[in-house]
Amino acid sequence: MSHNPDQADSGEAVARRYNMRLAMSLFVVYLVMYVAYVLINAFAPHWMEWRPLGGLNLALLSGFGLIIVAIVLALVYGLLSRVSADEASR
Repeated sequence: MSHNPDQADSGEAVARRYNMRLAMSLFVVYLVMYVAYVLINAFAPHWMEWRPLGGLNLALLSGFGLIIVAIVLALVYGLLSRVSADEASR
């Protein structure tokens, strides 16, 4: 354990910043998708009546798609945020 608090916290601070940037970038990806979904439902709801796959309409497919994307992004964050302080500083 280091007695210099600046050295001890620098690795943790770098990892924390890395995780914060990762979280924000994944959040922005999901936010763009969700805003597109909401805007389509608000201003072009007839698009959601389209049945592209086996009789399921686009509203159902895109709703479930958003849920699946959220789970996948959470798993990606969980895997990528396990980086150590030394790896984050590179």
